[in-house]
Amino acid sequence: MRHRECAHRHGGHHSHSHGGAVFSIDVLAYNSKINGWNPGFKVGFSLLLLLICVIANNLYVSVLVILITAYVTVVMGGVHFRDYLSFLRVPVAFLILGSIAILFNFSSEPLGLWFLNCHFFYVYISHDSLMTTLYLWGKAFGAVSAMYMMSLSTPSTEVFGVLRRVHVPKLVIELMNMIYRYIFILMDTQVKMKNSAESRLGYCDFKTAVYSFGHSMSNLFVVSMKRASQYYDAMEARCYDGDLLFLEAEKPLRREQLMAAALVVLLLAAVWILKF
Repeated sequence: MRHRECAHRHGGHHSHSHGGAVFSIDVLAYNSKINGWNPGFKVGFSLLLLLICVIANNLYVSVLVILITAYVTVVMGGVHFRDYLSFLRVPVAFLILGSIAILFNFSSEPLGLWFLNCHFFYVYISHDSLMTTLYLWGKAFGAVSAMYMMSLSTPSTEVFGVLRRVHVPKLVIELMNMIYRYIFILMDTQVKMKNSAESRLGYCDFKTAVYSFGHSMSNLFVVSMKRASQYYDAMEARCYDGDLLFLEAEKPLRREQLMAAALVVLLLAAVWILKF
């Protein structure tokens, strides 16, 4: 009877996720129309835009960085706009939580642009706190957009190759690669376990979902360790000796790309100076 009730509530349809959202990042990077650009140029240009956005502390500059990086990623790179927005939703929760403490203030009397009477005190929003929050959102989204422009067009192996060429310590690069890959393994394991539980009506109601989630989390560590061991065995089978080397295609740096990047930097500098 319990099984029949769960089957009725479940409605006969589930959403299957093959590999999770993190796996689509490398897929989008390999399928990007600007994947043929020089990886060093993409990494350097993205980091330069990030630094400009943070150092300028200018809302106009931040908006321009967001628009430029979105144009490169979506229009030139061919990433679907809906997918791009889904990636941008990730930092929104962190920004909301971080902005609450900056946006709202407390006082014993009504102040600011907006206030709420809580009997014993007032919660208010001042002009300074509102502008600080807007600047924070602008810088954060500008920096995130710049990093998404890089990660959605440059495979991780090429990013690690760029870091190696600028003489980042080998240990740091290997740790970054291992952590990056093991996050994939962990997410892949969790998604498969959730799909398995859903196929057995493990999420048909709240009580059953909590029970299934607890069992999945208890098994996740053990299964992930086994997957990580298999991943390391696969590396050793490919003659891994402690040095991670990847085959990279030759992607020359083009003059028109440098000129376009210079124009973008000059535009941002002009906006920064005029609106400082």
